[in-house]
Parts: sequence; C-alpha cells; structure tokens
Amino acid sequence: MEPLRPRLLAVSEELGESELAALKFLSLEYIPMRTLEAIHNAYDLFEALQEAGVIEAGNLSFLKELLYRISRIDLLVAHLGSSREQMERELKIPGRTRVSAYRYLLFQLSEETTKEELNYFKFLLGKELPKCRQSPETITMMLDIFIDMEKKGILGEDNLSILKSRCAEINPSLLKKIEEYELNLLGKTNSSDIYKEHSQQLEAYKMSSRPRGVCLILNNHSFAKAREAVPALRRLRDRDGTDVDAEALRRVFSKLHFAVEERRDLTAEAMRETVSMYRCEDHKDKDCFVCCILSHGKKGSVYGVDGQEVPIQELTISFTAENCRSLAGKPKVFFIQACQGESFHKGVPVETDSVEQDSSVETDARLQFDCIPAEADFLLGMATLQDYVSYRNRREGTWYIQALCQHLEYSCPRGEDILTILTAVNQEVSKKSCSANADKQMPQPSFTLRKKLIFPVN
Repeated sequence: MEPLRPRLLAVSEELGESELAALKFLSLEYIPMRTLEAIHNAYDLFEALQEAGVIEAGNLSFLKELLYRISRIDLLVAHLGSSREQMERELKIPGRTRVSAYRYLLFQLSEETTKEELNYFKFLLGKELPKCRQSPETITMMLDIFIDMEKKGILGEDNLSILKSRCAEINPSLLKKIEEYELNLLGKTNSSDIYKEHSQQLEAYKMSSRPRGVCLILNNHSFAKAREAVPALRRLRDRDGTDVDAEALRRVFSKLHFAVEERRDLTAEAMRETVSMYRCEDHKDKDCFVCCILSHGKKGSVYGVDGQEVPIQELTISFTAENCRSLAGKPKVFFIQACQGESFHKGVPVETDSVEQDSSVETDARLQFDCIPAEADFLLGMATLQDYVSYRNRREGTWYIQALCQHLEYSCPRGEDILTILTAVNQEVSKKSCSANADKQMPQPSFTLRKKLIFPVN
C-alpha cells in the first residue's frame, strides 16, 4: 500500500482555496475553530485531522467522505482508490457518515447561493454581524457568514430561525432545503425513539449454537442442458458471475458461524432431492436454517439446469414445523437470486437472471405469489418483485447478493436485526440502474418472523 504522506500531499496539491475553505468548514466538529483559522493549506489540514485521530494510515474514510462532499471525485479515484458509486453505497450504511447533517446542509446552502444573493445576505445581516457592514469585502463566501453567525451564537444545529427568515427573503428554495432537513431530522428522531422503545420489548431468536446451523447454497451456473432439452430456452445463458455471489455468501455466513454447504448445477429434481435431504436432517442442536438459491427463474419458480421449474413454495414449505420438526419455532431464511418475470436481454456485462421470452407472456394475468408458508418463523428475501427481472454482472456478481453480503458483513457485528439490514439492501439496490438504460430493480423481503432475528459474530 502506498505510504500515507505522499497520498495526502498529492491530494492537497490539487485543492484550491475555496475547496480548502469547504474542507475546513466540514471538519469543524473535529478541529477547533482557532486551529482551523491558522491553517492555510490542505496538507496542514490533513495533519490536523491526523492529530485528531480521524485520518489514519489504515482508515481514510473521513478524507474520502470530505472529497465526496465537495465533489472532487477525480481525487477519490486517482489517489484514494474509491469512486462516486462506492461512496454512495458506503454512506448509506447506518453510522458510516462522519460529516454532520447540519454542517453539510450549510455547505449545500453555500454552494447554491449566488454572488448577488451573498451580497444581499451581507446587507440583511449587517445588524447581527457588524463585520458584514464594516468590512464586507473580507467576506467572500457564505461559509464565512455561517462561521460568523455561529461565533455570535445566532446559528446552530438547534438554532436556525434567523437563517430561515433571511433565506425566505432572499431565495425560497434555500428555505425549502432547510425545512426538508428539519422534517427529516424530526422524522428520524421520532421514529428512532418509537423503534427503540418497541424493539427493546421484542424478544430475539436464540442464536448461540456453534455452528448456528446450515447455510445451503444452491448455485446453478451452466444451463447447457436446458438449452439442449427445451427449445423455448435456447437463449438461456450460463450465469457467469454466480460464483462471485456464492463465494461472498460463503465468506459472510462462515463469519456468522454457519456451516456453509454448496451444491452446483442441479437439475430441478436434484434441487428437490437436496432440499429434502436437509429437511430430513436433525436440526435440534442448531438455531437456524439458511438456504440461498442462485439461478434463473420466472414468477414464483426457479429453474434447474435442465430447464425444469421448481416452485419456490415447494422448497420453503419443506421446512414447516410439520415437515421438519427439529426446526419448529426456529427461523428459516431463504434468499432467492432469480428473476420473477419477463426477461429483457441487457448488454454485456449486465445480464438478467431470467428466461428471454415473448413479451406477451403473462402481461394480462397476475399469478398467485404465495412463496412463503403461512406459518411462523420464515423469512424470504427475493432479489426482485414479482413480474420483474434482476440483474447480474458477469465479473462482480448480482446487485442483490453483493449488496446483501456487504450489509450483513457491516451490520451484523453492530447488532442490527435482519429486517433493518434488508431495508438497507432495498435502498441500495433500488438506486442502481442498468448502464444501457434506466431499468431498475427492487428487492422484496417477506416474513412471518415473530422475534428479532440477529446474527451475532461472537
């Protein structure tokens, strides 16, 4: 890995005066105002952040966030090995952001203020800020005004009234941004309080056995048999990239203390037989059962490599209390990476996990979609909504499984429950789009869990 100092020097040499001012402003929670005022170049700022412990040789997340916030994506890519997409993904993870929402709001307001509006702010704040009236030429950015307002005690995270009134006079769109921030903050506070109070009352499933249970991966890659046997499936491609998904699942669930077992390229009948074998096992010393299915599919079904369909409900219902007594009262978790509707072939490297079929198929009728058993303790995580395709990158794996594994790996050590994690996965995947067009993907979890499901790493 390249030493830290040359990387910081390289970044600092490409930052201008206004960008340095923005970085200093966004760092105010970590470095005292007096120290920041004495800093006149970016490298000195980086050294101060190192002394504050927020930049370290093995952890440049705060520096990456700062560069992302001021839109210097080129420096992220060239010197820090990151990208816009990676930062967008990381900053959606709860607890990952280091720049406060309040300070980033002020920075955004500053960026959206024109020079004419800046002069108007100086005029209107002349009474509260004598510097604006006495030496207006020394204030060249809205950030300067915000800092002076904070010094005077007329602006703060819980003190936005004067700023709001001035924005209302100068530019209502700035006022709207502040109001959206306040609503979002209020919503988070109220919902968080309610959630914490409610979640504390919820019991969690027992998850202390070693191993926790079996994580079964059914990984279908080669569909040559299907192309040979079923004329309608001749364009069914091999699922390049699926092994990347399987390896990610193996890594994550091994860390979560599951015994991971993989079966590759199964026909429909072999899928049934494999599931039946695990249904008949004795799970009395285990806490959970996880099954991950990576294949092509259509609504309510997945395909074996011979092109024959296996209804998802047939697989999940095998583990009801009646059919698998040793898992009664224990969570049964299924993650299905497969299309659930019509396929539209995408350009390389993005593909869909579905059969390419006539566009008229199932356009009028909506089939019943009861994949999850009606009894308790099941969780079904589908890569996509019914009727829709899901996407797979030949080199990087599928959008859904990769996001799932990343969020499990990050959030399980923090004690997050599975439904919170899947909500974050939904958010991440829903923001993606195929590079060839604007097509989207929306995962769909459904569950009959009665308790919180948490996978501890210890």
